[in-house]
Amino acid sequence: MSSSQQPRRADATRNYESLLAAAEEEFAERGHSASIADIARRAGVAKATVFRHFATKEDLIASIVVGHIAALAAAARDLVDAVDPGAALLEFLTVAADQRRRHDLTFLQSVTGDDTRVADVRDELWRHLAVLVRKAQAAGAIRPDITEADVFLLMCAPIHAVESLPDPPPDLWRRYLGLIFDGLRPDGARPLPESAPVLS
Repeated sequence: MSSSQQPRRADATRNYESLLAAAEEEFAERGHSASIADIARRAGVAKATVFRHFATKEDLIASIVVGHIAALAAAARDLVDAVDPGAALLEFLTVAADQRRRHDLTFLQSVTGDDTRVADVRDELWRHLAVLVRKAQAAGAIRPDITEADVFLLMCAPIHAVESLPDPPPDLWRRYLGLIFDGLRPDGARPLPESAPVLS
């Protein structure tokens, strides 16, 4: 790569990242009605720059979601070979809850359900999460009737637990993560009343 190409690629990378950040903020404030013009203005670029990176608004939304799910998949992948599988699963749930605290993607995920990129990266997360769960069970850290679907659905639960409070302490969610993880442990476990869901 020539020296002249490097600054151009660095600029393109910065534009791409600033666009994703600006778009996420705009969607958080305005929902799906956020316009490309407003996103471009927030990012400090022209509308044409947005369309050079993203063909449509839906493409932009999917790119935001893919980035965050990919970060979770990478965190799970990095933890699958940990010496302490129980601590590794707790660390993953901590990372996932903290991401949800900083980035509420509930709305964005609801409009990207059929996007193949989102499906692919979600499948990758699912595979690594399944390994984390199996290893934690083999180590006796969590009860044997827990599935990756259970853990997937609990990822955001610590944040949901404190969302109704008007001004919760910033780390209060960690209390509820501790309660949730204790519920996964085998000590004193009783049979669960329903089977785990099958998530696609």
